[in-house]
Amino acid sequence: MLRAVCASANPHKVAEIFELMGGVIDLQPRPADLADVVEDADTLVGNARLKAVAVCAATGLPALADDTGLEVDALNGAPGVRTARFAGEQATDADNRAKMLRELNGKARTCRFRTVALLRFPDGREIIAEGVCEGRVAEAEVGERGFGYDPLFIARDGDGRTFAQMSASEKHELSHRGKAFRALSEILKRELPTA
Repeated sequence: MLRAVCASANPHKVAEIFELMGGVIDLQPRPADLADVVEDADTLVGNARLKAVAVCAATGLPALADDTGLEVDALNGAPGVRTARFAGEQATDADNRAKMLRELNGKARTCRFRTVALLRFPDGREIIAEGVCEGRVAEAEVGERGFGYDPLFIARDGDGRTFAQMSASEKHELSHRGKAFRALSEILKRELPTA
C-alpha cells in the first residue's frame, strides 16, 4: 500500500480525507511543524499543487492535497478559489456564510462545489481527480454537522437537506470531496502497481 502524507492542515478536511481514502493509501498526518502554505494560485489545481509540493519536499514522501471552491452563478462563479477567504483573509466559516447570505439576498441561488484532489510524488509525477456537486444556497443556515458552507449548501441530487443536516456517510455519497477522492482512489487502484 502506498504511504502518503496528507497536505491539509484543516482538521475537518483531514478527517474526511482519511475516511474517504481508507484502504487505498496509508495516509500519514501532515508534520505538525510544517508552516502553512500560502494558497495564492488562481486555480484549485494550483492551490492543491502548492500544498502538495511543500509537503512532498518536507517529507520526501508522496503528498495528497486538495482544494475546494464554491462557485455561485449569481456571483459570476465567486467565491471560487477564494472560498475560504470570501469575507476576508482572517474570515471564519461563520463570517463567510453571513457574507454569502447577504450577497445572495434576492438573487438566484444555484451553485456548485468543485474539489480537486492531487497526489504528488517526489519525482514530480502527479495524479489529479475532480469532483463536482451541483446545488443551491439555502435561504438560511440549517444543521449542526460539517464545516464551511455545509449549513448553506443543498445538493441538487439530495433530499432537500443541507450538508450540515446529513450524516458523514450521506454527505460523502453526494459531495464534491467524496466524488473527487473516490475518483482518485479508482485511478490509484489501476496505477499503484506502477506508481
